[in-house]
Amino acid sequence: MRILGIDPGLQRTGFGVIEADGPRLRYVASGTIGTLEAPRGDLPGRLKLIFAGVREVVQAYAPHCASVEIVFVNVNPQSTLLLGQARGAALAALVAGDLPVAEYTALQMKKAVVGQGLAQKAQVQAMVQRLLGLTAPPGKDAADALGLAITHAHAGTSLAALGAAATLSRRQHAQYRKGRAY
Repeated sequence: MRILGIDPGLQRTGFGVIEADGPRLRYVASGTIGTLEAPRGDLPGRLKLIFAGVREVVQAYAPHCASVEIVFVNVNPQSTLLLGQARGAALAALVAGDLPVAEYTALQMKKAVVGQGLAQKAQVQAMVQRLLGLTAPPGKDAADALGLAITHAHAGTSLAALGAAATLSRRQHAQYRKGRAY
């Protein structure tokens, strides 16, 4: 299975493509989609570059599925909103390419790749290099994207097996709360 990982960012969106055959992982490609060619205040132009870049990666590497980092809340709410828009552009490009998309937090990815949820960027880079047998560590954004793909390669198969084994159903007693269905 070929998996595309996306680490969304407004200035640089990282991407990483791996092939997973059971527990064996093979590096295919990685890099960043930059938006610095668009003027700083041109948000729609930057989002267009992210969308087009992700679409180009999907067409070039033909992944079977994708995994994207879930946005965390920053101290600065404006930064969170901008990052969310960049993430939305990447998600829209993936969905337009008919890819199933899984989402993981940075904490989940770091825990899956490094074994420690509060790992530093350099630790993620080193472990991605080791897990994929790379000659040099990938860039920070590409390493995060490859880490998301690795996380999905390991966790995605387990979650799919769990989903196939047991169907989820709503609990009867939890359907109504104060007269509202949820």
